[in-house]
Amino acid sequence: MKEYKSKMIDYMRNKALADQSKALASLDLLLEQAVGIGDHSTDDYWTNIDAALDVLVDAEDRLEAIEKYFTYPLDVEDAPY
Repeated sequence: MKEYKSKMIDYMRNKALADQSKALASLDLLLEQAVGIGDHSTDDYWTNIDAALDVLVDAEDRLEAIEKYFTYPLDVEDAPY
C-alpha cells in the first residue's frame, strides 16, 4: 500500500511542477517575447497574464502543501503514506 501512496504523491508533485513550468513559460512568453502576443486584443493579453499567474500561484501552493503534509524523511516508519 505504501508504494501506491508514494506513486500518488509523486504524481501530485510532478503535476504541480509541470503546472509551475507551464505558467512560468507562459509568463515569460507574454512578458518578454512580444511575438507571443500576436494580434490579441489588450483584454486577451490581461486575461492571459491573470490566468498564467493563477496557475503559478496554485501550483506553488500545491507544492507547499505536498511538502508540508506528505514529505517525510525516509527513515520515518509511521509516515501516513
